[in-house]
Amino acid sequence: MDSKLKIKVTIGDRVYPLTINSEGEEEGVRKAVKKINELIKKFEDNYDVRDKQDVMAMCALQFASLQEVKGIYNEQDGEAIENKLREMSAVLDTYL
Repeated sequence: MDSKLKIKVTIGDRVYPLTINSEGEEEGVRKAVKKINELIKKFEDNYDVRDKQDVMAMCALQFASLQEVKGIYNEQDGEAIENKLREMSAVLDTYL
């Protein structure tokens, strides 16, 4: 039986209570929180940002952009693999 875990995470000096499904999910959430807090610090150190909300928006934009770029590359990789498989299939068909 899956039991829910209640944890608290701190992002940008604010505490957020979460309910998650498993300990494995907790590890992923905590790693994500660590990355977010590191990025917040980087933005605060490198840019003159007065509002924490602006920093959070910049973090969200960066993470979303990375996700979209990865999706584009995965799609392109998938097409390239599919084309290569078609080529290999055609070569095999000539020998069979």
